[in-house]
Amino acid sequence: MAVGARSGHGEPEKRPGRTDEQLGQSSGESAGVAPEEARSQATDGPAGAEPGAAPVTPEAGAGGAGEAEPRRNEPKKQRSFWKELPILVGIALLLALLIKTFLVQAFSIPSESMQNTLQRGDRVLVDKLTPWFGSKPERGEVVVFHDPGGWLGESATADQGPVAGAVQKVLSFIGLMPSAEEKDLIKRVIAVGGDTVECKGNNEPVTVNGKALNEPYIFPGNTPCGDKPFGPIKVPDGRIWVMGDHRQDSLDSRYHQDLDRFQGTVSEDEVVGRAIVVAWPVNRWSTLPVPSTFDQQGLSAAAAVAPPALGLAGAVPLVLWRRSRGRRALETKAVPRG
Repeated sequence: MAVGARSGHGEPEKRPGRTDEQLGQSSGESAGVAPEEARSQATDGPAGAEPGAAPVTPEAGAGGAGEAEPRRNEPKKQRSFWKELPILVGIALLLALLIKTFLVQAFSIPSESMQNTLQRGDRVLVDKLTPWFGSKPERGEVVVFHDPGGWLGESATADQGPVAGAVQKVLSFIGLMPSAEEKDLIKRVIAVGGDTVECKGNNEPVTVNGKALNEPYIFPGNTPCGDKPFGPIKVPDGRIWVMGDHRQDSLDSRYHQDLDRFQGTVSEDEVVGRAIVVAWPVNRWSTLPVPSTFDQQGLSAAAAVAPPALGLAGAVPLVLWRRSRGRRALETKAVPRG
């Protein structure tokens, strides 16, 4: 045997620069395996890959051959303005109706009976919220109330035509315009239930529970009760006595004393609400506060009765205590000493 001869069953010789895979390929070749197959087994990857290269993995979201690309998130199409307009109008009308019913309502001044505080054609906003919480009309407030019956009479309404009449009905229904069919009045509250109100005429002031009112809001040149003195009248509970600021151009409580048994007073249930602000025209914008004369001490009938009542309530326990103390003293003296 020649020196240097090798057996075919021995391990392949490692040479510098050759990898283990190359050695394995050589071993496979020597075992009769095809070179291409041996290369595929050695790399354990797709055919044609470089020896020793890491297997290739597809990127996330990338589709293979024949797969459709995923759709991008497309923005939803907005509704057209004309489709949303009826919804917006419906919401606005609903809110206006709720505001008219529970919060505020606009009223138009139809006459000069409240000059100079209010002029004909003024638009006032009336607070309808506080009555829902039990608030009652107070002296000095300007209030809107329904016709108690016979105050306005049968007044003819102007024919506005079918279109204008329909528009006014819709706007008045939601509170944007006063109704042409409703019969409401606006006056100032002078006295409330339990008060005694009187005016003797001859430029004498109106008195409430004996207190004279200082009324700077009366129309210039008018007297406090005009040409219609009245009283004394005791206002029944749950009712109010009302007068216009234009005393000689106002058919108020003074002129309806003989209409029924309530002597010209108005039920609190007929009151729609208190006028709080002049909203139109813009140059007449103003609030309608309660005049200071209605805040004078002793004006309220309840306040006039309160001091004696409080004094009596405080005196009764004191008298009872003194009597009890005196009785104990007498019993102590009557006990004989042992």
